[in-house]
Amino acid sequence: MTKYASVFIISCLLLFSCKPKKNLVYMSNDNFAQEVSQAKFSGLHIQEGDQLQIQVSAFDEIAVRPFNRATMAATSSSAEGSSGGGGAGSDYTVSSDGTIVFPVLGSVYCKGMTKQQLKEDLENRLKRYLTDPMVTITLTNFNISVLGEVKSPGQKTSPTEKLNVFQAIALAGDLTYDANRTNVKLIRTSEVTGKDETISLDLSEASIVNSPYYYLQQNDILYVEPDRNKQVAVNNDSATDKWIRYGGVALGIVTLIITLTRK
Repeated sequence: MTKYASVFIISCLLLFSCKPKKNLVYMSNDNFAQEVSQAKFSGLHIQEGDQLQIQVSAFDEIAVRPFNRATMAATSSSAEGSSGGGGAGSDYTVSSDGTIVFPVLGSVYCKGMTKQQLKEDLENRLKRYLTDPMVTITLTNFNISVLGEVKSPGQKTSPTEKLNVFQAIALAGDLTYDANRTNVKLIRTSEVTGKDETISLDLSEASIVNSPYYYLQQNDILYVEPDRNKQVAVNNDSATDKWIRYGGVALGIVTLIITLTRK
């Protein structure tokens, strides 16, 4: 009787000392399909320090030259082809006051606008000088940072401007086993106050795709904190504690084997 009681106690100790990992699955609730179908991308908002490549094109190639920095110095002495005019894109950096300095038009305020809004604003201004102007805008420095419990932390440059939180994590090589998937921190600069805000995201819930923070903005920071098991282990992880912990487990296993093999 004593032998079986010892086996039972040791088995319980070993069982409960190995705490199972929870919430390893992303978006695991039941209404996954419905939630994902409701995800909506509202577009990026231009920020201070953004680098924009802007190209103006119009039917008249000569008339459009002054509105593209790459071609504004060209003379109007001749035009090779009189239709489909356009110029190479020009780079503009959004200044601290939220403006860019555009040829002919001067200072144009764009902070907080989407690319579509800025495109429409520029096209309306250019109609004074051009017939049917077309503006193309590209953000060339869409950077985010992914830190903490990911396999490849650091600053990442996205190849697309439509980047959701899972794509950002993929750029960082996915989460580690010790990551806390239920409390990922998103740090974003408020467009209203200019101060950093911290938002908690639960990656195990499918409803995250309805969050206004599901799609990232440029310069966002994702911090993936370790789960509680790792936090406790790190806080108590002296060499002595480690040997005592592992030694205790090893001793328990040896004791269990001896007990089971005794006749």
